[in-house]
Amino acid sequence: MCGIVGYIGNGDTQTVLIEGLKKLEYRGYDSAGIAIFTPEGLKISKSIGRLANLEAKLEGAPLVGSAGIGHTRWATHGKPSDVNSHPHTDHTQKFSVVHNGIVENYLDLKEELIGQGYTFVSETDTEIIVNLIAREYKGDIVKAVQQAVTFMRGAFALGVLTEYEPNKLVAVRQASPLVIGVGDGENFIGSDIPAILNYTRKVYILNDGEMAVLTEDSVELMTIEGNFISREMTNVEWDEVTAEKGGYDHFMLKEIHEQPKAYRDTMRGRMDASGRKVVLPGLNLTDEQIKNITNIHIVACGTAYHAGLVGGSVIEQLVRIPVAFDVASEYRYRSPLITPQTLVIVVSQSGETADTLAALREAHDNGAHVIAVTNVVGSSIARDADDVIATLAGPEIAVASTKAYSSQLIAFYLFALYLAQVRGTQTEAEVAHTLAAMQALPEQVEKMLENTDAIKTYAEEIAKHEHLFFIGRGMDYAVVQEGSLKLKEISYIHSEAYAAGELKHGTLALIEEGIPVIALLTQEHVMEKTVSNIKEVKARGGAVMAITYDEHVPSLLKSVDQALSIPKTLPILSAALAVVPLQVLAYYASLARGLDVDKPRNLAKSVTVE
Repeated sequence: MCGIVGYIGNGDTQTVLIEGLKKLEYRGYDSAGIAIFTPEGLKISKSIGRLANLEAKLEGAPLVGSAGIGHTRWATHGKPSDVNSHPHTDHTQKFSVVHNGIVENYLDLKEELIGQGYTFVSETDTEIIVNLIAREYKGDIVKAVQQAVTFMRGAFALGVLTEYEPNKLVAVRQASPLVIGVGDGENFIGSDIPAILNYTRKVYILNDGEMAVLTEDSVELMTIEGNFISREMTNVEWDEVTAEKGGYDHFMLKEIHEQPKAYRDTMRGRMDASGRKVVLPGLNLTDEQIKNITNIHIVACGTAYHAGLVGGSVIEQLVRIPVAFDVASEYRYRSPLITPQTLVIVVSQSGETADTLAALREAHDNGAHVIAVTNVVGSSIARDADDVIATLAGPEIAVASTKAYSSQLIAFYLFALYLAQVRGTQTEAEVAHTLAAMQALPEQVEKMLENTDAIKTYAEEIAKHEHLFFIGRGMDYAVVQEGSLKLKEISYIHSEAYAAGELKHGTLALIEEGIPVIALLTQEHVMEKTVSNIKEVKARGGAVMAITYDEHVPSLLKSVDQALSIPKTLPILSAALAVVPLQVLAYYASLARGLDVDKPRNLAKSVTVE
């Protein structure tokens, strides 16, 4: 997820771009840059790091002109650096592009362009886009853009300028958000409404497969095929704070609702064109190394550790390799048994978690191949690992992780299937079946989030309690550990998660009249066992809420006080759905208690000290 902004008009272009990028910095802060038409031609200024670095650079060398584009980056292709920063230009430096999204087939396109004599300086997929446009240019920038995007697969929002037609700014949307702002003698583009809200409240919201051609006095909407569109303008009523949160009351709620996009982005480009096979471009782990793996260690902290519990269980089921789980803060102090045939997977949203970084180095020192699952490709953990599987969730602002956790699950599912393909532990048909179910997950989550009234009501009920328990078996136990953490970290309710079968080994002593107990039942091979444990809780006065598949709700209501349903999926994928109501539950419980949802006490987003 990156932020893009564009302007054409008689105003102060540099100021408009910088102010717009400030409103979008929550979308990415690895680097930032702007391109502006000046009297001397197309000029670009960009810098790694926060937007403040770019501002400082521009103080000494401002850019003055009538049209420009700007970008704040969240790296996906290529580490954060000045050269990988946007805007990008073609090899003639007559065309410039800013881009939000992912071009799935960029490697094939790059090879094609290199064969035609084009040269590249960055590691990004965006540089392929601008050179495609340059190649297709025959005196009409609109047609050149239209032709270029026909070669591209994936998701993209584009802002395009060329020196040859300095009175035009072209914008394109395909599966990545883009809005057009309409002013008086000036017009704007932005990947989000906050980028332009200081200057206009009149917007067109582009749909997939649409583009806009802006001059200072006009906006033309059309399809990528060139068919003109007539659309009513929208007047934005939000204030600036609400706009930054996409109309949601809190960043956490916004990020919960962004999970379907995070699922799609993390899967995008990691399946072949048929959708029947996993491909992991750039993975250094060879097939021979994969076949020689004898054991796997998964090491992480907090929410990332809980994702690892699910991921390791999936690997064991699909690949039949033994997996050990470790909290990163304990890993190196127990002298783990590591051989060159050990694969170590470290998981960290930020890629800067101090304990996880130390564990990574311990694994390296003992000869293991280390794969990092992280949301920040230029982070310390990503740099030090042998391989990186990026989770393309975009920046998380709320301290309590939601979309980062769920996209980590997607990364684990993909990697487990990849291992199974190489080792032959799953047939081609079995892999294809699982991938088809994975591709259905985003829409299933969207449907779940359409109506959360029942969860909200239950959250308001449990908010009155000081103690609460979660139970589950197998993979459900891994998921309720994350649900319990979410609840306690933002609502401050004392919450514990237990393996349901362990209740009678001591923890039933904690059950008393009226205490809330949340039971997760998605693993059908142990569902009857979990129902027996629920009855043990009920016999001692516990008030049980069950979360299960739609089809099981009627029968479960005979044994529990109330039940919430989730859509049916494969058992190994259930975590990606079951965690969503638990996140929503935590959110509304915190809200009911009048707490700061996005910034819970005593916690930081990234733990960078041991």
